[in-house]
Amino acid sequence: MTVILQPGTLTGEIAAMPSKSDLHRLMLAARLAGADIDALPAISEDIAATKACLYSMHNAQMHTVPCTEYNCRESGSTLRFLLPVIAALGREATFTGEGRLPERPMQPLVDLLRAQGCTIDRETLPITISGKLQPGKFALAGDVSSQFVTGLLFALPLLEAASEITLTSPLESRGYADMTLRTLRKFGIIIKETATGFKIPAPQRYLPPDSFPLSPESDWSNAAFWLAANALGSDVRVTGLDEASAQPDRAIARYLPTVAANQKLAAVNRSTALDASQCPDLVPIMAVVMALTPGRHEITNAARLRIKESDRLHAMAVNLNALGAEVTELPDGLVIRGKPKLRGGEADSFGDHRIAMALAITALKCEGPVTLRGAEAVRKSYPAFWEDYFKMRNEVST
Repeated sequence: MTVILQPGTLTGEIAAMPSKSDLHRLMLAARLAGADIDALPAISEDIAATKACLYSMHNAQMHTVPCTEYNCRESGSTLRFLLPVIAALGREATFTGEGRLPERPMQPLVDLLRAQGCTIDRETLPITISGKLQPGKFALAGDVSSQFVTGLLFALPLLEAASEITLTSPLESRGYADMTLRTLRKFGIIIKETATGFKIPAPQRYLPPDSFPLSPESDWSNAAFWLAANALGSDVRVTGLDEASAQPDRAIARYLPTVAANQKLAAVNRSTALDASQCPDLVPIMAVVMALTPGRHEITNAARLRIKESDRLHAMAVNLNALGAEVTELPDGLVIRGKPKLRGGEADSFGDHRIAMALAITALKCEGPVTLRGAEAVRKSYPAFWEDYFKMRNEVST
């Protein structure tokens, strides 16, 4: 799908949508507790993938299906959360996926599961797993994916004896692990944090909270696009966001004022920087804000973005430069010299939802229209994005 986006502003009020990250966790914990997940909303393609896989897991348990296929579509959370859980349950299963998911790294998690009793036929999708995960010590690096840690935190309480997770490097995207720990506590699971990781008593039982179904948190990740639009001159009132949330992308509220202040620093040749290690999903939209704020800006510690739904560093550099920005791509980040406006032109989502939404906000501050290809990519996390965007848009003549 191609959309033509005119310069302008956004005005209106919008309720932040449910958090995709929170819903993945609530659904998995609820299913492990034997609770009905029908009331939890399938708000996007990723959540629909998790919901379908959890129904398959339930059916396999009820009917003792010898081998079940789990199609994770393009959802890394679905795959990385469920693989260790299926291993802990001792089920044989085949995991499949679509888009770039088969290219995303799984080796560290596969190696751990193999070392603790599972048979896994390969390191990339499609993956077939059999055998039962055994308790023990699980050592992994913290700078590959916090999703590996979350998957193990869900799975290890199901084993017959205690286990320990040891992180051999600092845990990046720590906020997502904190979200997992909060969810586990709600379902009666005890996890003990240590100086180097986590100790997991077992066996434990998942118990649904008295107030189930729980309401998911509102989503800072998708709200970030509207908040960034405000920083660039729009007036969108976003309701429902929790300032105390553990979601890493809550950092957008801290980073936007920092970038705005950079215009004063530019006069003395200083720059602002965004360390993306704890909030990588903010990089596409923060790159837009930086490209449209005069001064010098840097994004660092973002190498993991090359293995997302697209190579997000490359996708943003290519697109922003095509629209008239000045962006230099580095191995693990971007250097951006901001301008008050870009010229507009043609852009491509690279099949990535966050790239598509970031470019939609870019178009508001261009001198001419932006023709965006692959706009349907937003379905992965925010299917109503274009409806909300065009409902609030005010075009301006140039």
